[in-house]
Amino acid sequence: MRKPEFHIEQIIELIKEQEPDRTDLIEELEKSEMRKWIRQSYIRFVSSERPNQPGSEWQLDESIVLEHETEGTIVLDVLKDGRIGGIEFVSQIRD
Repeated sequence: MRKPEFHIEQIIELIKEQEPDRTDLIEELEKSEMRKWIRQSYIRFVSSERPNQPGSEWQLDESIVLEHETEGTIVLDVLKDGRIGGIEFVSQIRD
């Protein structure tokens, strides 16, 4: 049985393996105060109120797709200012 929490170091390792040129993402995650969380479909690091609207903190630039051996597809939402807005665990999404 797997542990109920997921650690940010696991995401950092995936980036190092699958997107090794993205040191910017590694640096952002290493600065994060949130180091672990209970498994859920989406972990939000930035408010997503009024996404992509003028004045909103959430200005999506790109989504990075990673594949984890046991967690499946993981998507990092990267904002225009380089911060990671959130992390989606696709296998945790319920219908």
